[in-house]
Amino acid sequence: MKPNEQTRQVMVGKVALGGGAPLVVQSMLNAKADDIDANLRQIEALAEAGCEVARMAIPRRDCLDAFEGVCARSPLPVVADIHFDPEIAIQAAKRGAAKLRINPGNIGGLDATVPVLDAAREAGIPIRIGVNAGSLDQELAGREDLSLPQKLAASAVQYARFCEECGFKDLVVSAKAHDVMTTIATYRQLANDLPQVPLHIGVTEAGTQFQGIIKSACGLGVLLEEGIGDTMRISLTDDPVNEVRACWTLLAALDLRRRGPELVSCPTCGRCQVDLISIAKEVEERLKGVKAPVKVAVMGCVVNGPGEARDADIGVACGKGSAALFEKGEIVRKVPEDQIVEALMEGIAAMQ
Repeated sequence: MKPNEQTRQVMVGKVALGGGAPLVVQSMLNAKADDIDANLRQIEALAEAGCEVARMAIPRRDCLDAFEGVCARSPLPVVADIHFDPEIAIQAAKRGAAKLRINPGNIGGLDATVPVLDAAREAGIPIRIGVNAGSLDQELAGREDLSLPQKLAASAVQYARFCEECGFKDLVVSAKAHDVMTTIATYRQLANDLPQVPLHIGVTEAGTQFQGIIKSACGLGVLLEEGIGDTMRISLTDDPVNEVRACWTLLAALDLRRRGPELVSCPTCGRCQVDLISIAKEVEERLKGVKAPVKVAVMGCVVNGPGEARDADIGVACGKGSAALFEKGEIVRKVPEDQIVEALMEGIAAMQ
């Protein structure tokens, strides 16, 4: 069995996490924490993109009313993200949080955690112990005998075992760093040390969209291929909707979960006789509104074009100013260059 098939299952609202359940896609809201409507609009957009759990920061106690209002109307389970103030975590549990996220490095120590565990137990919700390289407990951070992955894992393990000794086992653990190799080593250690606890995986502070997706794909791709990880977030300095799209694209590339279309397109070369880059980008943009797991090929010349287009559900193999349109392996017609995108989208619509 893979590691993520052996973890204990917890429920985040109605979403099963761990214990062999499908890997859960998450993102985090970045609207103002006291603006109910702005957060709900963002949750709606995330849900449309395929997000299954949304996390909301509660930076101050005066944001709790807004958090409660969001939880009451959200179509997704909402996780309360709390730092520094355990009382906010206690109140969030009472006001509709589907899960709490606390950081051992700044929540106030083990004693301060006990009433948070009690509040979560009473509400019947899990807790994520979220360790970050940038906010490690000072005692651990100062140890020179441990590597950073060892420090991150040790912090999470210490806290998880304390919670279990207190009789609270509805736990999820994360231990993130911005460095890819540190992230991989840390999660491998956690999978070994806490085989019973579901893991939330991610490369934190990964950067803007281009760099962030590449770093996340490298780190999370390795872990997911090894069966490590029960839920994930791709953290980007960007619209959270793009985090969700990136998650699904990565999961599809690893053949773990599929939600929407797959676009196959060639890198172009001197043989290409259409503006394939523009065509492929427009198809990609139009496919954002398609939920069917259809495979679409946009190919530029006769070398691999006919083979890839024939293998796809629908595709084009381009020639000079035109393309052969394939559907389910058969050529159905020839399409002028300026009609390629529309022809593909019409064919895709008919398949749904």
